[in-house]
Formats: sequence, C-alpha cells, structure tokens
Amino acid sequence: MGARREERLRAECAALRPLPARRTTDFTETVARVTRTGGFVVKQVFYSAPARLVGHRLRVHLYDDRIEAWLGATHVVTHPRRRPRRDGKRVHVVDYRHVLPALRRKPQAFADSVYRDGLFPAPAYAEAWRRLSTTLPRKDACKRIVGLLVLAHDHACDAELAQLITAELAAGRLPDANGLRARLRPPASDLPADRPVALTPLAHFDRLMEARP
Repeated sequence: MGARREERLRAECAALRPLPARRTTDFTETVARVTRTGGFVVKQVFYSAPARLVGHRLRVHLYDDRIEAWLGATHVVTHPRRRPRRDGKRVHVVDYRHVLPALRRKPQAFADSVYRDGLFPAPAYAEAWRRLSTTLPRKDACKRIVGLLVLAHDHACDAELAQLITAELAAGRLPDANGLRARLRPPASDLPADRPVALTPLAHFDRLMEARP
C-alpha cells in the first residue's frame, strides 16, 4: 500500500505547476453608497461608517470573515462579516465610534436606537445599560451609558474600562464616567525634567567658514 501511494504522490508532484507569483484574490468586490443613516448595505446587512463618508461610494471587499471598505485607495472601514437573517429582519453591524458624535449631541436617542444592542464594545457595557435603565430615569440612564462610551473612546480604553464597570456592578454601584475617569488617567510622565541646553555661539561657525580654503 505504501509503495503504491508513494508512486501516485510522485506522479501528482510531477504534474504540479509553480505557485503564482502573487496571492490570488480571496474576496469579492461590490460598491455601496454611505447613506444619511450613517452606513451602507451589503448583502442585506447594514454596516456603519464614519459620518464624514455620508454620500460617498465605497468599494467593499467581502471576505469570508470580514468586510473592508475603501474610498479610492484609502482603507476606511473594517467590520466582521455577518449574514442576513432568515426571517428578513435587517442585521446591523455597528461600531459605536461611528455613531458617537450624534449620541454626544443627543444622549437620549440611545434608548430608541435601532443600533442600540450592537453599540456595546464588550458585555460589561450591555450589563451596565441593563442596570442603569432599570434603576434610573430614562434621561439619566442614557446620559450615563453615553458618558461611558465617550470615556472608552476618548481614552482608547474599551477593555480596561469594561473591567472597571464589571467591578462597579459587582460592588452594587452604578458605573459613572465622572467617577471612573480619574482611575483611567495615564500615569505621570517619567521623562526627566527640563535641562538647560548649551547653544554653540554663532562666532564659532564664522571661524569655521573663515578657515575653509
């Protein structure tokens, strides 16, 4: 058995052709326009985009696990790829950072947003919203959760803030951005204090020029 398999393997190897010099395309491409709702639709799935792209047409590369959108030669958006639902309901894939400018202006829009459940960067934020919305008046709950998202964005600390939120909830406290901000403040710089710098007198350069043949 081993000899026959080895013989077949040699025959197949002899028939193999050299690999292509470049990687073959492993995506399909389509074009989508960013609408006033702040995103674009591909294969019946809505993907969010930065507000600055509203009205622009994007080239979208569809991979098996993700989509990448390009404006000309500039990469502008990456999302995990999702498939449409069988019941026909629209699937939304939203990066909270794309809708945060609007939420900063109108925090109360968070409660009724069709994107709401997709805006949380980690499960801790979803649990925070559940606790906030069942404990506080709607206006205050929206203001607090948007404040947490703003803090996560401005400090680029999604994961770190999620840990603090989890700890607050475990202690029976409602997380608040104002109380957590100080705990996320970066440590003081370890750079040395300013030191005087001795500048070379300009007369030295004059003498060097005079010494040139």
